[in-house]
Amino acid sequence: MALQAAGRQSLVDSVVDTLRAQLTAGEWQVGSRIPTEHALAEQLQVGRNTVREAVRVLVHAGMLRSRQGEGTFVVSTTDPGDVMRGVQRAGIRDVLELRIALEAEAARLAALRHQPADLERMRAALDAQAELADAAGQPHSDTLELYADHDIAFHKAVVEAAHNTALTATYGWFSSSVRESLVSYLDDRAMPEIVHGDHVAVLDAIAAGDPEAAQQAIRDVLEKPMRAVEALLATR
Repeated sequence: MALQAAGRQSLVDSVVDTLRAQLTAGEWQVGSRIPTEHALAEQLQVGRNTVREAVRVLVHAGMLRSRQGEGTFVVSTTDPGDVMRGVQRAGIRDVLELRIALEAEAARLAALRHQPADLERMRAALDAQAELADAAGQPHSDTLELYADHDIAFHKAVVEAAHNTALTATYGWFSSSVRESLVSYLDDRAMPEIVHGDHVAVLDAIAAGDPEAAQQAIRDVLEKPMRAVEALLATR
């Protein structure tokens, strides 16, 4: 199927949209080589530089991969941006379920692979978070967002301690959704309180090099709000 010619306005964006549409429609299969810059430029009636920039955008998005001397190949026919936008629209239960899946494995790997600097980042985040809490260990109402930032910093440090590039990137992609859900959670009196000691237990298990204990500790942290959310949803 021939590509449709791109419009004359916002040429690079037009070519990106056209190529993305062709990819998601299955014009080229995963692993196959797309037409050359010259061929695409002729089909789209644009300059080769425009095609080059558009391809670069899709390479950065993870849909294409360029191999020097060989051409450009299809890596994925799914736009990761669409996937992440779906995550951003997800509800708090969906976010928690995804967090449990990712962080449980991350904590297990972190117990096996962590470096001293990883533990230092975790401790620093927990210490900073504790400074924003009241005598009962709960955040003050005027520091919810900063408290959430330190909480996210701790969980990201746990994921990064797994030293798995793909896992870190995946978690980083939806960390903004995690933060948004966390701020809403902290501001909801119906949700169970965050227990500082539960987070310390995660750190201690990772520091001790106990993968099973680390995995269970992070589950304990996340499954408490999960049960509360499911209970609330059951009453609707």
